[in-house]
Amino acid sequence: MSLSHIMSTRVVSVHMDDSLELIQTLFAETGFHHLVVVHQNQLQGIISDRDVLKATSPFANTVNERFRDRATLEKKAHQIMTRNVLTLSASDSIVSAISLFNENKISCIPIIDEKRCPVGIVSWRDVMRFMEARVNAKKG
Repeated sequence: MSLSHIMSTRVVSVHMDDSLELIQTLFAETGFHHLVVVHQNQLQGIISDRDVLKATSPFANTVNERFRDRATLEKKAHQIMTRNVLTLSASDSIVSAISLFNENKISCIPIIDEKRCPVGIVSWRDVMRFMEARVNAKKG
């Protein structure tokens, strides 16, 4: 079965020069754990919520905030993104995604078209949901 059956087609993207402050807001508003970074609609990188946590001062937006804490929110997407992103296409198999997850320390895979434009995203949770549904279908 192809990834087109399990991938999320709701992909939130940011641009290379978007600030961490904007990225934090997008994470909070969407509830997503990964955002893709694009330039001219082509995938350039990916940012996880953990990347933002590591790059941002824990004192930013608090009573104890100092100038240098606030400055961490001015970092840009291109400064913290993962650049060499492992990707698949919508026609690739779910087994291909499982192999990528097992061989690499990643938690999502951007799905791109032939022009490197993001068209979806698959997380390890999507694969687990699919596997659970398959097991339950065989039981019943």
